[in-house]
Amino acid sequence: MRPLPLTPLFVFHTERQELLQEFCGHAGRITRAVWGQLNRTIISAGEDGTVRLWDVETGKQLAESNEHKKQVNDLTLSADGTHFVTGSTDKTAKVFDAHTLECLRTFQPERPVNAATLSPIFDHVILGGGQDAMSVTLTSSKAGKFETKIYHKVFGEEIGGIKGHFGPINALAVSPDGRSFSSGGEDGA
Repeated sequence: MRPLPLTPLFVFHTERQELLQEFCGHAGRITRAVWGQLNRTIISAGEDGTVRLWDVETGKQLAESNEHKKQVNDLTLSADGTHFVTGSTDKTAKVFDAHTLECLRTFQPERPVNAATLSPIFDHVILGGGQDAMSVTLTSSKAGKFETKIYHKVFGEEIGGIKGHFGPINALAVSPDGRSFSSGGEDGA
């Protein structure tokens, strides 16, 4: 198997329509990228399982994490910008420090994690995923593990689960007031 090519990440100025910076380091596709605190950094994740922290001004990589063993599917920054959560095909979600990329907590929901988000008001991590969509017709919804899981961010304990999807959950969003969330999946629900 040949190695994946390096994929660039670009920063454009929208009004002047010009390229401001190019970052290169991920092997394969970049699956997520978010702006860090004060827009001085960019945090990116890819199918190579890495998470990288970039300096926007210089284009240099400041830090790299290889904590995930497979593709990182999602990355969501906390409301205060100090930490973020990732979800991976390796059946883990991890909370990282946004300045050092130190892994602070690992969650193992026993399913691929396609979507991961954080509550802006509670210490809650919300995860969604499930088995690969190609295998859904071969198993029951219970075997596919298509429920949204909620964990305590600090203690790592599972708080609860919400059933409803009968296919993989690929998107999660918490309302700005932190009192509700939505989920979207391949089942059309």
